[in-house]
Amino acid sequence: MRKTALLLILLISVLLLAACTAGPNELRNMPGKDGEVAGFWQGLWHGIISPVTFILSLFTRRINVFEVHNNGGWYTFGFLLGVSVTFGGSSGGAASRRKKRRD
Repeated sequence: MRKTALLLILLISVLLLAACTAGPNELRNMPGKDGEVAGFWQGLWHGIISPVTFILSLFTRRINVFEVHNNGGWYTFGFLLGVSVTFGGSSGGAASRRKKRRD
């Protein structure tokens, strides 16, 4: 009985997480108004400025955090790299642990 309940909870959790995944980007590889498709470098820049962009996007519909007219994986990789640079990536936790050991 207990294994069945645990399995049911696990199944429901997986289904809920799967339901939250994003759909396909219909505008991928299609140029925007300026005639360009965002690539790695624009993704990196958009990731770096994402905190400011997010705040501005709360107050206006003309600003988006993520460029939908992108080339796919390379833009996303640049964006995630830029976000990790902005927020310190995983090295922030390691540095604080090293600092605590020295004290």
